[in-house]
Amino acid sequence: MRKWVERFSRQTVLVVGDLMLDHYIWGVVSRISPEAPVPVVNVSSESLRLGGAGNVLHNILALGGRGLIAGVVGPDNAGKWMTQEFASKGVECSGIFLDVDRPTTKKTRIVAHHQQVVRYDHEKNEAMPSKTEKGLLDFIVGAMPRINGIIVSDYAKGVVTPRLFRRLLPIAKKRKVPIFVDPKVGHFPYYKNVTLMTPNHLEVAQAMGRVVQDVRDVEEAGRALLKKMACEALLITRGERGMSLFERGATGVQVTHIPTEAKDVFDVTGAGDTVIAALALAVCAGASWVDAARLANCAAGLAVGIVGTAAISKDALKQALP
Repeated sequence: MRKWVERFSRQTVLVVGDLMLDHYIWGVVSRISPEAPVPVVNVSSESLRLGGAGNVLHNILALGGRGLIAGVVGPDNAGKWMTQEFASKGVECSGIFLDVDRPTTKKTRIVAHHQQVVRYDHEKNEAMPSKTEKGLLDFIVGAMPRINGIIVSDYAKGVVTPRLFRRLLPIAKKRKVPIFVDPKVGHFPYYKNVTLMTPNHLEVAQAMGRVVQDVRDVEEAGRALLKKMACEALLITRGERGMSLFERGATGVQVTHIPTEAKDVFDVTGAGDTVIAALALAVCAGASWVDAARLANCAAGLAVGIVGTAAISKDALKQALP
C-alpha cells in the first residue's frame, strides 16, 4: 500500500468544480441569550480554509501529488484570498475564472466546544455565463496533455454543467484520462460513462428511489447504479459503516465492503473531498480499485477526526496504514 503513496508525487490531477471558502468562527458557549432561546458564542478566533473543489486540490497537494484547478470565483475578498492561497502553494491559477455577477461561495460555520452551532452561506447557484464556461472548457482541454486524471467536484453551484461533460468525456476517453466524480443527486444524468463516482448511501437511495440501509440494500442499489451510469467502478461511502466498492470484472460485478478506519469522529465536513483525492491519486499511480479504496478509507478515517475542513498529509496517511 505504501508504494502507491510514494508514487503520488508523480501524478498530476486536474480538479474541476465549485470553489468555496470555508470560514470558521471559533468560540465557547456559557449562556443562553435573553433575547431569544439561542446560545451566545464568545468568539475566540476566526480562520479561513479552502473548501469544495479547493479542498480536494488541497488534499491532493498534502498527499504529495501535483494538481491543477478549474473553477469560478467572484469579485470579492473571498475570491482573492483563495486565488492567493492557491498561488502560495505553487498552483497555476489560470484556470480560475472571474464571474463579476456572482459572489464567491462562502460558508461560515460557528463552532463552539468542537460542535457546529450554525452555518450561513453566501452563494449564487445559477449556471455560469457561456463566456466563462467556454474559457473554463478551453483551459481543461489545454491541460489534458499534462494530467493523469480529472476529479469533478460537484456541489451544484453552477460550474458543473451538461455541456462540460459533453466536451470533456470524449477527449478524456481518447487520451485515456480517468474521470472521478464526487456527485450531486440532481446531476446524476450528467455523469454517465465517467470512470468512477463516489456517492454516499443517502445519495444512492435518493437517486435510485429505494431504501438503502443494510448490506443487501447497498449491494442491490450499487449494482443497479453501476449499470445505469455505465461506470467502471462505484464507491459508496456509508459513514460509520465504511465503504462499499463495486467494480466491473470479467465475470460480473465484484463487490468489496471496507469497514471504517475512523477511531474518533469529530466532524465529517470535507471527508468526501479527502476520499476522492486519495482514491484518484492511487488509481493514477497504478493501484487496483480495491487498494485505492482502502487507501481512501484510511485517509477519510483521519479526516473525520479533525474539526473543520481538513487536508491529510502523505506522512500521516503512511503512518496510519496497517
